[in-house]
Amino acid sequence: MALSTMLKPYLPKSLLGRSVLIIVMPLILLQVISATVFFENHWNKVGRRLALDVAGEIALLIDVARDTADGAELDTLFKRAALMLQLEVSYEPGAVLSNTDKFGESILVGQLTAAMNEVVNRPHRIDADTQDRFVEIDVQLAEGVLNVVVPNKRLFSTTTYVFVLWMAGTSMLLFGVAVIFMRNQVRPIRRLAQAANDFGMGRDSPKFKPEGASEVRRAAVAFIAMRNRIKRHIQQRTDMLAGVSHDLRTPLTRMKLQLAMMGETSGVDELNSDVLDMEHMLEEYLAFARGEGGEKVVEANLSEMLGEIVAQARRKGGAIDLHTEGDIVAPVRVNALKRALTNLVDNSVRHADHISIRLRLRGEMAECVIDDDGPGIPADKREEVFKPFFRLDTSRNSQTGGVGLGMTIARDAIRGHGGDVVLDDAPGGGLRVKVILPL
Repeated sequence: MALSTMLKPYLPKSLLGRSVLIIVMPLILLQVISATVFFENHWNKVGRRLALDVAGEIALLIDVARDTADGAELDTLFKRAALMLQLEVSYEPGAVLSNTDKFGESILVGQLTAAMNEVVNRPHRIDADTQDRFVEIDVQLAEGVLNVVVPNKRLFSTTTYVFVLWMAGTSMLLFGVAVIFMRNQVRPIRRLAQAANDFGMGRDSPKFKPEGASEVRRAAVAFIAMRNRIKRHIQQRTDMLAGVSHDLRTPLTRMKLQLAMMGETSGVDELNSDVLDMEHMLEEYLAFARGEGGEKVVEANLSEMLGEIVAQARRKGGAIDLHTEGDIVAPVRVNALKRALTNLVDNSVRHADHISIRLRLRGEMAECVIDDDGPGIPADKREEVFKPFFRLDTSRNSQTGGVGLGMTIARDAIRGHGGDVVLDDAPGGGLRVKVILPL
């Protein structure tokens, strides 16, 4: 498995996270390399020199103490060592180092041990664990044991801590600056994405304007131009179809008047039925072409809306069970959504004997499930039925299948709200229509 594939689940997904990672990772690598080089030089050179200095002072004390027979002079020597060399020295005549005394190893102890072996070259024991700020060194002499207590600060340089704090501080400062800078660069992209999403849902974004880097500004300007072209095209199409509607209604009205004046003449009923069908088809075509794009988005109670739709369907003879999870409120275009849900419910009423409708919450989405016991729709035709003018009933009988725009209008309106319509098999047979809407 490639390294990139293994790391992919752990890498940030957002542009902000990836941009900060691109900026910060080289900085971290540089500091890790610098720290490695620094510590290697520090411990191998500076630390070794400090340990050799202490070992040399101990060797000097041993030589002077060996040539000093007077106890008073020896005490004076130890006092001077404490005053000038910061070494607390004491001597235990007749004492012998125990070989069983073991203390933990560390870099400091290892370097000091090497220095003692090189300079003093006598049996010794180093204890860096018993006291927090001091290292105790016992050296075996011919007549006893010399005990030396050395401050820790004499064996390592405090520049280690300064260097670490400086690296950590500058890293945090640069990381904060990088996050603030990249957040300001990413914000215009987020606003562009939000404006595109709002436009896709039929919402207006009057405050959106090009900002940010030149590439983002260019994309925003292109989006605004595209949005204006689409709006202009939709408006032209709507105006054209409104004119066609007006022109067609006039001769249809004259035909209806002529038929009314003909009385009970043979064939009048069939012609009246054809005229009504033409009016119905004309209204469906206009509803599909016009949509509900100009309608304002308002907060609406989906439970109440669905209750009204079900009540209307029951008056048409539909046997419907409705279950809702309390009041579910969402920002919608009421007429568009009501028309879409009405189309879906009426479609089930037309083809099924019993219908079950459930409205429930699923996280940040509202889910409406319509199950019926009708003949259903073959799996290979479920996407086809959403195409304009497609009908499973090829007879074109408006009493059995409408004009083929109901499902198209429904999905168009629901997707315009950021949701979707999905068809599936209902439990026990029939069709399941699942409507998902964002809250």
